[in-house]
Amino acid sequence: MDENVLVEVKGVSKKFCRDLKRSLYYGLRDMGSNILGIRTDQSRLRKHEFWALKGIDFQLKRGECLGLIGKNGAGKSTLLKMLNGLIGPDEGTIAMRGKVGALIELGAGFNPILTGRENIFINGSVLGYTTAEIRDMLDEIIAFSELEEFIDTPVQYYSSGMKVRLGFAVAANMNPDVLILDEVLAVGDAGFKIKSFNKISKVIRNSAVIFVSHSMPHVARMCNRVMLLDGGEVAYEGTDVGKGIEMYYDLYGNSDSRIEYNQGAQIENCTLNGESSDRTEVVLNHGEDLRVEFDLTTVDTGDELTVMLQFADRDLKIVGQYFSNRLDGDTVVAVADGSTRRIAVDLPNVLLVDGEYTMSVFVSRNLDVAFDYLALYRNLASFRVKGFGYGLVAPYHFTGKMEVS
Repeated sequence: MDENVLVEVKGVSKKFCRDLKRSLYYGLRDMGSNILGIRTDQSRLRKHEFWALKGIDFQLKRGECLGLIGKNGAGKSTLLKMLNGLIGPDEGTIAMRGKVGALIELGAGFNPILTGRENIFINGSVLGYTTAEIRDMLDEIIAFSELEEFIDTPVQYYSSGMKVRLGFAVAANMNPDVLILDEVLAVGDAGFKIKSFNKISKVIRNSAVIFVSHSMPHVARMCNRVMLLDGGEVAYEGTDVGKGIEMYYDLYGNSDSRIEYNQGAQIENCTLNGESSDRTEVVLNHGEDLRVEFDLTTVDTGDELTVMLQFADRDLKIVGQYFSNRLDGDTVVAVADGSTRRIAVDLPNVLLVDGEYTMSVFVSRNLDVAFDYLALYRNLASFRVKGFGYGLVAPYHFTGKMEVS
């Protein structure tokens, strides 16, 4: 194996059984066959068995970050557990080079009755570090986790966010050759997420990182390779992260998949500059005004609502946002009275660079300290910008005027 290749997976497959009793029976029978030296055909599925993964092949080199994406049940967690040595493949081989740091399950690897400090030493020992080496890294790990006040408290009393802080601090600050991260970072608060992503960017320079997430903007931001799993098989693997993300969304197959949540409000008949992107390609010239319109039907909550428009580029990176309650002195948007209103938002002089964009729409009820979302419509409309290829960065907050009729 090339010394720069830290992870090599060849023809890996894994099967499971849907029936618990039959699974235990198969396990005992396979164990007996192994003891007696009897070879069994692992490529054949027995009753109630299914392939969780089938024929997985990829390599990961130092300096690469692989975004592992796919819908729930695609096989991502199974692959991570095999990479971390928790379970073995039924077919194929997995080769790992160097120290492996992993955060694949909330609280995994921690002894709940031991303190955070004691768990740091245990995790470091598992990675092959001496007590003296761990002691040299201890202050940096504790500082990164921001748990100085609770580091000598048993982990069983930690919140989920505190466990994520400690687990990530240990995994990322011990300079692993391979770093495996599951969706657990989604539990952390916004400030710690930013710090974690910045840390991952530094780790990638000398390590290979496998990053699992359902947040496509995070995948687009962090990863230079992507692998899309669908039904336990590789649907795409390569360096075109945008293509992998686009295929991920295509797996949902119909327009309803764009509705992430709509229990409190429904959005229909969305147009951009009078055109529906479902029927025609909407083209916007650089610096041109953009008018967004849609019908909004709400439940009767008696509260004022906020409408947010979020714009993302082809790689799903957020390039601009508009909040209706951030207008100059104008915070009244619409009253949630159960009726249908036509919402129109005018965004003047949109300075997006040449490319393809999508627009998501969020509707929330205004609370004193947070938003209570009533509807989340991802990638509701798409459009293309022409006329300026480089040099300007899209404004993060659009200014505009909204009308309710």
